[in-house]
Amino acid sequence: MSSATGSMKIMNRVLILVGIAILLCIHNAYCFYLPGVAPEDFHTGDLLNVKVNKLTSIKTQLPYSYYSLPYCRPETIVDSRENLGEVLRGDRIENSPFVFRMREPELCHVVCRMILDANTAKEFKDKIEDEYRVNMILDNLPLVVPVQRLVQEAPPLYQLGFHVGLKGQYAGSKDEKAFIHNHLAFTVKYHKDVQTESARIVGFEVKPFSVKHEYEGTWSESTRLTTCDPHAKKTVTGSNALQEVGDKQEIIFTYDVDFQESDVKWASRWDTYLLMNDDQIHWFSIVNSLMIVLFLSGMVAMIMLRTLYRDISKYNELETQEEAQEETGWKLVHADVFRPPYNSDLLCVYAGTGVQFFGMILVTMIFAVLGFLSPSNRGGLMSAMLLLWVFMGLSAGYASARLYKMFKGTDWKKIALSTAFLFPATIFAAFFILNALIWGQKSSGAVPFGTMFALVLLWFGISVPLVFVGSYIGFKRPAMEDPVKTNKIPRQIPEQAWYMHPIFSILIGGILPFGAVFIELFFILTSIWLNQFYYIFGFLFIVFIILIVTCAEITVVLCYFQLCSEDYLWWWRSYLTSGSSALYLFLYATFYFFTKLEITKPISGLLYFGYMLIASYAFFVLTGSIGFFACLWFTRLIYSSVKID
Repeated sequence: MSSATGSMKIMNRVLILVGIAILLCIHNAYCFYLPGVAPEDFHTGDLLNVKVNKLTSIKTQLPYSYYSLPYCRPETIVDSRENLGEVLRGDRIENSPFVFRMREPELCHVVCRMILDANTAKEFKDKIEDEYRVNMILDNLPLVVPVQRLVQEAPPLYQLGFHVGLKGQYAGSKDEKAFIHNHLAFTVKYHKDVQTESARIVGFEVKPFSVKHEYEGTWSESTRLTTCDPHAKKTVTGSNALQEVGDKQEIIFTYDVDFQESDVKWASRWDTYLLMNDDQIHWFSIVNSLMIVLFLSGMVAMIMLRTLYRDISKYNELETQEEAQEETGWKLVHADVFRPPYNSDLLCVYAGTGVQFFGMILVTMIFAVLGFLSPSNRGGLMSAMLLLWVFMGLSAGYASARLYKMFKGTDWKKIALSTAFLFPATIFAAFFILNALIWGQKSSGAVPFGTMFALVLLWFGISVPLVFVGSYIGFKRPAMEDPVKTNKIPRQIPEQAWYMHPIFSILIGGILPFGAVFIELFFILTSIWLNQFYYIFGFLFIVFIILIVTCAEITVVLCYFQLCSEDYLWWWRSYLTSGSSALYLFLYATFYFFTKLEITKPISGLLYFGYMLIASYAFFVLTGSIGFFACLWFTRLIYSSVKID
C-alpha cells in the first residue's frame, strides 16, 4: 500500500508540474500565439503600414534583420509579436517608413537621404555580393517580384523579396561595381466589394530599380528630384544612371505605389504565392513514384501472404516426431526468437521515441491537410510540431515502458528517464552548437535566450513529466506474453549466406523506403534551403502513408528470410533495416548540396550539414521504429499461428 501511495503522490506532483508549465507557456504569448488570418477591409485613404522582415540569401543561409543594414528608419522601431516558429525561422518583423494610403497612388515619394561612409558602404556591398533579398509584408502578404517567363502567354513567376542590389560593369568601366536598389515601384492589388465600397488586399508586388537621383541646388526636405518628379508625373526609367555603392556616395531612397483592382478574391490570394514553380513535373513525378511503390508493395504483400500460408499449413500438418525432426526454416528457432536482445533498454528508448515522432508527424500532417497550417500562418507549422512533440511524450513513455516490461525489466523510472532525455538531449546539444555558430555571425537566425528558455521549459516542464506519466501507465499494464516459450540455453546460429549478412541486408532494406520519399524530398529541401513555399500537404500525407507501408513490408520480408535462415537475432536488425533509409537521405542531401545550392562559406556549409544530420537522425528513429513494430507484430502473429509441442 505504501508503494502504491508513494507512486500516486509522484503522479500528482508530475501532473501539477505539467499544469504549471502549460500555464506559463500560455502566459508567454510567443509559445502559442498564432497570427490571425482574418480578412481586413480597407476604405479609400486608410493607412497601409508595410512591415519589413529578415534579409535572406540562398548563398549563405544566414538571415539578418532588415535594420542590420543602414536603411531608412521610422522614428520608432516596433517589433511585431512573433510565435515560437517564427523566432526559430529567424523572422524579425518590424515596422517601416513605407506607409501608403489605400487607393491613393504616389509617384517618387522620398523616404530619406543618406551619405555612405566606408563602413556602411562595405555592409551594403557584402550583402549585394551574397545576393541578399529584402522581405516585406503588407496585410500578412509577403512582397514578391514578378518575373516574366520566356513564353509570353504564360503567367509570370514570382520571387520572394527583392535583391538589395546588383553587381556589374557600367559606363564602360572594366571593374565590377555594386549598385543598390534605392527606388521601389510597388503595386498593391485589391479586390473591391461593390456593396460596401471597401477593398481587401490580394497582392503585393514590387519592381526594384537602381537610380542615381539628381536635383537642383542644395538638398532640403522640399527639394524636387529631376530624375523622378511626381508633379510632372515623371517616374524612373531604364535610362537613368545607376546608383553606385561607395564611400561618400549620396543615396536617396524613393518609392512609387500603384493600386490595381483585381478579380482575385481574398480567400484565393495565396494561390499566386503557392504556385511559384512549374508544378507539372512535380505532379507527374509524385504520381509515378507512388504508383511504383504501391505496385512493389502489393507484390511483396502477395508473396508474403502466399508463402506464409503454405508454411503454416505445412507445419500444422506435422504429426510424427520423425516429421518434426525434418523441419527446416523459421519454426526451428521458435524457442529463441523472443529472447531479449542485447542492450534491450536502448532499443526500448529508441522505439518509444519513434512512437513519439510518429504521433507528432501524423497529427501535424492531418492538421496541414485540413488547412490549419497554411503558409499564410507564418511559423504555425514549426510551432505545431514542437508542441505536438512535447505532448506526445506521453505515448513515448508508454511504448518504451511496455516493451521494457516485455523484456522482463523492473525499474520503469530508469527507462522513463532515458526516454525523456536521450534523444532530446542529443538534438538539443547539436542545435545549441549550431546556434552558437549562427550567433557568432550576428545573424537574426540565432535563437535568443528567451526562446531557448521557452524550449527548455517545454522540455522539462511538459515533455519529461508526460514521459514519466506514460511510463507509469504502461508499466502498470500486464506484460505482453510471448506466444512461445524461450529456452534458457540459446541455439547456435548456422553460418549465413553472403546475402544474409547483417550489413548487406540492412543496407538493402533502406533503399525502398527512401525511394518512396526521395521525389518529395527534393521539393521539401527546395522549400527549406531555396526560400520557397511548400504547400502540397495532401500529396505529402499520401507519401507518408506509402513510407509507413514500405518500411513495414520490406522489414517483414527481410525478417522472414532471416528467420528462415535460422537466425533469430531480429530485434535490432528489424530496427536498422528500415532505419538505414536515413543514410540514403543524408547521402541525397549531400548530393543536393553540391548540385543545387551555391553555398560557399564554411559556416553556411556546417549549418547545412548539421541540420541535415539532425533531420536524418530523426528520420532514422521514425523509420526504424515503424519497421521494428511491424516486425514485432509479424513474429508474434506467425508463431502464434503454428502448433508448438
